[in-house]
Amino acid sequence: MVKRALLSVSDKTGIVELARGLEALGVKIISTGGTAKIIREAGIEVTDVSEVTGFPEMMGGRVKTLHPRIHGGLLCLRESKEHMEEASKEDISLLDMVAVNLYPFEVTVSKEGVELEEAIENIDIGGPTLLRSAAKNYRSVTVLSNPADYGRVLKELRSTGVVSEQTRAELAVKAFRHTANYDAAIDTYLSKALLGEEVLRLKFRDGVKLRYGENWHQEAYFYKEPEIEGPSLSKTLQLHGKELSYNNYVDADNALQTVKELGNASPAVAIVKHNNPCGLATGNTLLQALQAAWDGDPISAYGSIICTNEVFDLEAAHFLNGKFVEIILAPDFKPDALEYLKNKSENLRLLKLPELRAGFGTNCTYKYLIGGMLKQSRDIGIYEKWESVTEAPYPEKKRALSEFCLKACKATKSNAVILAYEYDPGCFMVLGMGAGQPNRVDSIRKLAATKAVENLKLIYEREQPGITFEEYCRTIMSECVMASDAFFPFDDSIVHAAESNIRYIVSPGGSIRDAEVIATANRLGVALIFTGMRHFFH
Repeated sequence: MVKRALLSVSDKTGIVELARGLEALGVKIISTGGTAKIIREAGIEVTDVSEVTGFPEMMGGRVKTLHPRIHGGLLCLRESKEHMEEASKEDISLLDMVAVNLYPFEVTVSKEGVELEEAIENIDIGGPTLLRSAAKNYRSVTVLSNPADYGRVLKELRSTGVVSEQTRAELAVKAFRHTANYDAAIDTYLSKALLGEEVLRLKFRDGVKLRYGENWHQEAYFYKEPEIEGPSLSKTLQLHGKELSYNNYVDADNALQTVKELGNASPAVAIVKHNNPCGLATGNTLLQALQAAWDGDPISAYGSIICTNEVFDLEAAHFLNGKFVEIILAPDFKPDALEYLKNKSENLRLLKLPELRAGFGTNCTYKYLIGGMLKQSRDIGIYEKWESVTEAPYPEKKRALSEFCLKACKATKSNAVILAYEYDPGCFMVLGMGAGQPNRVDSIRKLAATKAVENLKLIYEREQPGITFEEYCRTIMSECVMASDAFFPFDDSIVHAAESNIRYIVSPGGSIRDAEVIATANRLGVALIFTGMRHFFH
């Protein structure tokens, strides 16, 4: 039962409503400073904390609640005869509830040009101490560190007269988590301001054990970043299928980031296998984009992960009949498509992410190494310049296709080379991919170009264009764009590209042999763009 409550908050949201609700339940309210003032102005009876402690608030409000008559009332073990006798002897009345939130330290230090003195004055001392005292004794004390919980607690009190132990336990953990994060923010700021040290503290929660790690014998967990904004796998709702594995998360994240690169103007589909987009396309419809993405590598698409920026419809679902995929990630699913896909396989995971079309809420990425952590800004953008460096002009009509090709290249493991084709006006597809190779030449001649020919063979047999395959292949390749994630260290990449009748190439440039590369491109009639932006992805 709650008889006495201490309310002392920086964020006054909902505090009057909480106080009014407690008063109606017969709870005596104790408060401090501005909180007491706003409660009293609302016509609610409140006792100042100074009446309890026998000391005034002092030192500019720095010392208010740090007193045995407050913390003794919180920490006293009700089941301990010794504790209760000491409380009685020292005239300490028990406190059954604390509602506290802290000075806005993180908001303060995020302001441009904030002075150290202002930051230090926004370090709360009494607040965290109250929260920790109350949370430590959660079996007897209810601790509220977030206004979002006020209504829940009032509802319990009104219906049962008590706050359940389960609720008190959850609120205690939330309070300790809150003070831990608060102290971490102070450490991060002061380490830099006072010691010149960079400190990185990350917070993740809701850990879920996965089916297995990268391999069957490895254990794995997925933790959520609680305050992330925008689309994230942590926000997906699984509508169907078995639990996800470590590799499922890695590949689904790649698929999500790849589709996001293409924006929301057109239906887009990414098909990812082993952390590479083996299929990527835009289309006038979801079905068209899905067909074109699948044509990018039908073999690798087996057991893949599909992500789209469109609501998944029945036509796209029908296309997957007889095709094995692990996951479909989409903003939503049409009811008939959802029912069809559920019947397709009990193991097919269907992930709904309503925020998929929104912007990402972070500009950083992290990678753990044994004994260390790497942090870097996200690879945002695709070029710093658009410089045509060859005698053969680079046609502006190839600009949109080239940008699509660069976006695909960003999502592909280095050394990456992508061949992209405008298969329908304004609709683009990856026709061939060279990924993860120690040298760029192999990415071109052994992978991207070879794969493009294999894919074109399948498309040729399906469409029967009425010309020889050799003629069809050379014609298509001559209209493709090739993008490289880094500069060409030698001109051999240009030579091998030209052997496959590739005439349009996009590269960052910046090699000491750029002049040699350009000269070879001029000799072979290849149009070459330098972008000034590299896109390594390891």
